[in-house]
Amino acid sequence: MSKHSRAKYTALALCLSLAASIAIVFWPNPQATSIQSSYTKNDSSKLDFDFLARRSIGKTSESVPWITHIAAHDLDRDGYLDLLACDAQENRIQFLRQTKEGEWIEQSLGSEIEGPVHVDFADIDGDGDTDILVAAMGMVLPNRERIGSVVVLENRGNLNFRNREILSNTDRVTDVRAADFDKDGDLDLAIGQFGYDRGAIRWLEQSSPWNFKSHDILLKSGTINVETSDIDNDGDSDIIALVSQEWEEVYCFFNDGTGEFRPEILWGSTNQDYGSSGLKLADLDRDGDQDILYTNGDGFDYSNPGPRPWHGVQWLENRGNGFFVRKPVGLMAGAFSPIASDIDQDGDLDILASSACNEWGSKDAFSLVCFENDGQLHFTKRPLALSPTHIVSIIAEDLDGDGVQEIVSAGFHAYPPWDDTSRISIWSPQ
Repeated sequence: MSKHSRAKYTALALCLSLAASIAIVFWPNPQATSIQSSYTKNDSSKLDFDFLARRSIGKTSESVPWITHIAAHDLDRDGYLDLLACDAQENRIQFLRQTKEGEWIEQSLGSEIEGPVHVDFADIDGDGDTDILVAAMGMVLPNRERIGSVVVLENRGNLNFRNREILSNTDRVTDVRAADFDKDGDLDLAIGQFGYDRGAIRWLEQSSPWNFKSHDILLKSGTINVETSDIDNDGDSDIIALVSQEWEEVYCFFNDGTGEFRPEILWGSTNQDYGSSGLKLADLDRDGDQDILYTNGDGFDYSNPGPRPWHGVQWLENRGNGFFVRKPVGLMAGAFSPIASDIDQDGDLDILASSACNEWGSKDAFSLVCFENDGQLHFTKRPLALSPTHIVSIIAEDLDGDGVQEIVSAGFHAYPPWDDTSRISIWSPQ
């Protein structure tokens, strides 16, 4: 199957994809067998549907919600975590400010941005406050045109933000992160571009304040996520990336400290329909280095969107010196947005994932799942919710300062059914 016939509708920061009508082709999937062999049956005796209480926050949507990404940051520096959301219906970055009473007040920041799909935070101009990095596709439906952009919402103080377009007229952008890749004292940017039939991973060198020079690292379509971390512990920032489409590969670009990157594939599937859907760094085994959480649950690139039998969650264990070992966690229909959180408060990190693509209405169409860690990195799948549907992005943060993390979810309701929608929800352990 060519990448032209498999071009996806969206590549959200989590990168959803919806496709035009195409023939369904199933490819061999040896990885699915290994996931099945280690899969533990559902156990709802603990961390079940009564474990979390959900409430919706923010304004009421006048149309079907298209929230593509959710993130947390104390943007107003009042001691309470706030939320930021990419709203691809309104083409705005939405700020949900938490008051000391625990209420949420929503407002738009900056001016319109076409197709925002990911936000992150950094003091790009070094003036002591937090700017907002935005990856924008331009259009979340298929498009070969170079309509993507990287926008920084420059913090001018008092929650006044000005749009600064760092990169424009480029292949659709799905992720952007900041790090000082060349060690010259200012922040540069790593960006992932899903594109359509062309895309890229590149870094933007900040040569002077608000001036950036682009350097190509990888010229492939399909990048969903990029992350930055000193993955090999050599004192500089590397780039970790998930590339979907027919590639289905996890990359690390090892930095030599000057901004020169050596690419290495950490893992790749032989199944060209594997459905890569999300990547997140976390020290899952708590040995002091960063491991990689990875979901494959993209089933949007079919004429009839839905889950596939090999969809699931896995992690790549960092063994040091750039060597990673893939370890299956469990099967999960339409798995997206993997995160690590000690949700059961037993001292180890569990894995949470959402479902954005499922057979909604089925009794097993779980939209939120916990893979509970027994402390020995054996995981048991525990369903947390059937409703709402189409959850594309989740985070876990202690929003109220009580020492217990809440889950925040975002709904991207790109296809029916539309009778169980939710824009932004907070899930609180009971």
